[in-house]
Amino acid sequence: MPAVNPPAPTPAQLGFRMPAEWEPHAATWLTWPRPEGISFPGKYETVPPVYAEFIRHLTAVEEVNINVWHAEMEAWVRGLLTAEGTPLDRVRFHHFPAYEPWCRDHGPIFLVRDLPGRRDRAVVDWGYNAWGGKYPPYDLDDAIPQHVARLRGLPLFSPGIVMEGGSIEVNGRGTLLTSEACLLNPNRNPQLTRAEIERHLRDFLGITNILWLGEGIVGDDTDGHIDDLARFVDATTVVTVVEDDPTDENHALLQDNLDRLRTLRDQDGEPLRIVTLPMPGRLFHEGQRLPASYANFYIANQTVIMPTFRTPNDAPALEILRGCFPRHRVVGVDSTELIWGLGSFHCISQQEPAAEATALPSAL
Repeated sequence: MPAVNPPAPTPAQLGFRMPAEWEPHAATWLTWPRPEGISFPGKYETVPPVYAEFIRHLTAVEEVNINVWHAEMEAWVRGLLTAEGTPLDRVRFHHFPAYEPWCRDHGPIFLVRDLPGRRDRAVVDWGYNAWGGKYPPYDLDDAIPQHVARLRGLPLFSPGIVMEGGSIEVNGRGTLLTSEACLLNPNRNPQLTRAEIERHLRDFLGITNILWLGEGIVGDDTDGHIDDLARFVDATTVVTVVEDDPTDENHALLQDNLDRLRTLRDQDGEPLRIVTLPMPGRLFHEGQRLPASYANFYIANQTVIMPTFRTPNDAPALEILRGCFPRHRVVGVDSTELIWGLGSFHCISQQEPAAEATALPSAL
């Protein structure tokens, strides 16, 4: 009989895990939007200044890596950032082309393994199909994790299924939040059952506890990404958006998610601490409802950047997040132009964990 090779060990079997976003970063990764792209029809010129402000806040606390198409785009972006007053001393450019800028979803998911005296890192290369094949082509976007893994000299794990970074949220201790609307959508992995999807999450992210919410917010073309709904702000606390207006389409579905969260438990069997965050209200552009959510904030080193939308709830949402992150500077950055692309700051960014381990904080 021919020899049968044993299956390769999974990242979880090797001791890898996906760290929480608030754990120390080596850098943030972005993919610069193309003028020819489809993400910002008719409004591209209003978007680069928003990127510049976002990058300015990031470079104050960590390195920023930007994927661009070629040297000409790099030179153009350098000039724009300089004109906007964004320092370039902590910005690195990489000629890794992608069609659209949503690096949370097409970018690398980093793993860490902490051993005595050292930290190992790796990259998970989930398949990317532009949220169920909605916006082809996407082959270049799908290749970004491979480029980054080669650049960093890191092992690359390829699960062979479709998964976006915005569809998963972890506390770094073994618990993952996600939504049924996205992960169980047949436009992602129709060949897989819920149990098989959970097995992939456990095997490739070091997860032991999976928590499911229901529907995503109205206008979200990702079919319900968790990063518009509920986010861990420390290992035991989840902030979740609610809509107080009972006439708003988001009211009932967000109430259902809140009700679910109140029944869920963490990896140790303990109830979650729940903090509610208001929604900004109804935002439209050219008659289209936009998926504006304060939950789409990004946690950088010592800084949290929350999208604002020129609505009365901007200020109270910022104060709530400041209470959740007492050790961070929490800033609001106007995302009104960016949300026309149906995403905000968390959607465009992807964190790279620090190359050296530090003690994990119990709460932030």
